[in-house]
Amino acid sequence: MKQQLTKFFIGIIVFSLLFPSATMAGIDELELPTIQSESAILIDAKSGAVLYEQEGNKQMYPASITKIVTAILAIEYGNLDELVTVSKRAREVDGTRVYLEEGEQVPLKKLIQGLMINSGNDAGVAIAEHISGSVEEFAEVMNDFATKKIGVKDTHFENPHGLFGEQHYSTAYDFSLITQYAIKNEVFREIMGTAELPWKGESWDTTIYNHHWMLREWPYEGVLGGKNGFIDQSGHTLVTAAEREDLTLIAVVLNATTKRMMYSDTEKLFDFGFDNFETLEAAPQTFKAESKDIFELETPLFYTARIGEDIEMEVNSDGELMIFGEDNRLIHSQVLEDPIKQLDKSKILESTRPMGERYNVISNPTFKWGYVVTAVLAITTISFIYFRLRRVKSV
Repeated sequence: MKQQLTKFFIGIIVFSLLFPSATMAGIDELELPTIQSESAILIDAKSGAVLYEQEGNKQMYPASITKIVTAILAIEYGNLDELVTVSKRAREVDGTRVYLEEGEQVPLKKLIQGLMINSGNDAGVAIAEHISGSVEEFAEVMNDFATKKIGVKDTHFENPHGLFGEQHYSTAYDFSLITQYAIKNEVFREIMGTAELPWKGESWDTTIYNHHWMLREWPYEGVLGGKNGFIDQSGHTLVTAAEREDLTLIAVVLNATTKRMMYSDTEKLFDFGFDNFETLEAAPQTFKAESKDIFELETPLFYTARIGEDIEMEVNSDGELMIFGEDNRLIHSQVLEDPIKQLDKSKILESTRPMGERYNVISNPTFKWGYVVTAVLAITTISFIYFRLRRVKSV
């Protein structure tokens, strides 16, 4: 009897510790899209919240979506009007080209357009050599830029165009961060969203058409543009940004077996995002923590919530503002400034999490009281067992 009683209550404790949410029911989970690509992610571009994820951190070959990094680097660090002289190496690169000739001089902006719109590998090499002197040195700059300025963690580049390299890899999540960064630049957004462009070169006089189908063959409401890619080792890869009203979404799909699969998956992701979420803004304001300390939100804060759900905000004694959804999901947090204690503004804590840390609006519930209830239940149960055993022993 004593052993059965002990096992029974131990079972209760284990169940409570493993499933603290069992007594804290939240709202029903949303119906998630079925994605066929091996890896996929959907984020809110303003808040960085992850709305959907499937193998988002798996390292994979990106193919030509690599050109997003090359383009934004060239825009930020180059002179767009400067003439670039095309080298023999650029002229002879494999894959998709804009048919540059050795010795041809082309404005840097035109090369970026050829890179993004027609996926010109030759334009990528010409850009790399112009910015850094060589493809190899430019790859080092790409890696520093991506890791130190954007904050990616699982990415490494070997070239500016995305042709296969054993050490040329990234993840869906990292490319969502890269794209989130890039679309803040107006020149990049303009080039990324260009559906067609007259092209006049020394050996090629034509109109180039954007290879991203959602700008032409597969129209989708609100699409801003993006970049597609394909090599045998990567399968079909696609990055897309779309915007409706105040919600801007970024979708990344990697290793789709067909073009139709990657566009269908992207459409499903966008439908899911636009149907269920909204970006909200917390205006600058003052908060009082339970400790009576005062903390300030100095600039507007964007966060993502399910459409129409009730939101709660609270600040702990460390000045961390926590925003909870209806089922007590922690959907955003941010360290605020204490105007009294933080007199030296140069030493203020970083006000936002690094881009590499994610807010998962869907499936990362944080229950404010669930673990308290669990702890009380565990202590009560252990006390009961202890006194029960003492009583049995005394009899």
